[in-house]
Amino acid sequence: MAQEADRAGRTATRPGALIVAGPTASGKSALALALAERLDGVVINADSMQVYRDLRVLTARPSPDEEARVPHALYGVRPAAEPGSVFWWRGAALVAMEAARAAGRLPILCGGSGLYFHALTQGLADLPEIPVPIRAEARALLDTIGPSGLHARLAAVDPATAARLRPSDPQRLARAWEVWRASGTGLAAWQATGGPAAPWRFVAVLLDPPRPALRAAIADRFAAMLAAGALEEVQALVAAGLDRALPAMRAHGVPELAACLRGETTLAEAAARAVAATGRYTRRQATWFRHHALAPSVWNIPTRFDGGKQFSERGIADLLNFLRDSGLTTVSRPA
Repeated sequence: MAQEADRAGRTATRPGALIVAGPTASGKSALALALAERLDGVVINADSMQVYRDLRVLTARPSPDEEARVPHALYGVRPAAEPGSVFWWRGAALVAMEAARAAGRLPILCGGSGLYFHALTQGLADLPEIPVPIRAEARALLDTIGPSGLHARLAAVDPATAARLRPSDPQRLARAWEVWRASGTGLAAWQATGGPAAPWRFVAVLLDPPRPALRAAIADRFAAMLAAGALEEVQALVAAGLDRALPAMRAHGVPELAACLRGETTLAEAAARAVAATGRYTRRQATWFRHHALAPSVWNIPTRFDGGKQFSERGIADLLNFLRDSGLTTVSRPA
């Protein structure tokens, strides 16, 4: 009992942070902005693709006007040629959270990358350094046998990790192969060892709109992206001659529009494929959120947030009461 009371006391004294999560096109950014304006918050990106400065349109990053309304962090901070990682993001997010706290603001982490939230709240294992020859080997395997071939090889030596990865995900497959080759231990086994959790107290808001509403929002959003210059954005990426295996080159819409630019498909076909791929991804996101706890306290919103049109002021008031009861509306600067 004394140990439980001590743990509860330590948790209560930790600084608080808010997670705003949900599938793509559920309205996370709009809700995070609305809450940041009411709670004097800083919106910190927790989306693996919105970190790339080359993908403002196709990742639906907050607009310059929205970024001017409240402080934002970790949006558009990496060039597409430099792949980000969950390890890099976790360290950068913790720095941004401390900066928000020092300014007396509430950190609001917004995104749909479940692995990022898990890494932040549960910690990450200290993975081994990867020698340059092993990195070159992984790249050579991708070039010669392709992602599906590398997935098959990984399954033979590290089935636990292979079972978590899609055969069409070259970046993560290469990373898993590198870790196994460098250490003789699979990535899944390394991750199971965990690491120190962030010294923060987290409360979460999860957007969980119905599938039909989400499908319609995805289609509408992609049409708006095309009107806003998505094709030109992809054209600039293609012109840069970037490796197609880079994470930014696999963002939803990039492979499809790149195929259109190469004359392999029409724009209408590319748009349909991008919308379908995004829809499949949101199903995987929803599955992840159903099976993983974002925080000890989670407020579930079974609708899509679009700035208030589908989410009443009463709903906002109830949500603010929940956050107030969770102790997140008052942020104390560190001594």
